[in-house]
Amino acid sequence: QVQLVESGGGLVQVGGSLRLSCVASGGAFSTYPMGWFRQAPGKEREFVASVSWNGGSTYYADSVKGRFTISRNTAKNTVFLQMNSLKPEDTAVYYCNRDTRWRINAPLIPQSSWGQGTQVTVSS
Repeated sequence: QVQLVESGGGLVQVGGSLRLSCVASGGAFSTYPMGWFRQAPGKEREFVASVSWNGGSTYYADSVKGRFTISRNTAKNTVFLQMNSLKPEDTAVYYCNRDTRWRINAPLIPQSSWGQGTQVTVSS
């Protein structure tokens, strides 16, 4: 059973930083691209960032480009999201997921069940 456990969220002021973590277990993750998504209240879940299986390639939504950095520790089945210069519009529940292949210049398509997510709240 695939399990994704996100952590690291919290309450932060505008301009602040947070580092999210996602630990994956119960499946093959080390050879698959991983990514982050978020869902704000009343909105659809949206893609945030993705990283290739070896960390060599990344892709970001325009809304977070230059502020967020995705990385991974493949040996530990863990993916990270460093979020800097946070804005109120970044407030959402953040989720991780995996894809079956790297998509050039395109968002990751989630292929696993969702975890519980981690809440990020940016106060102004």
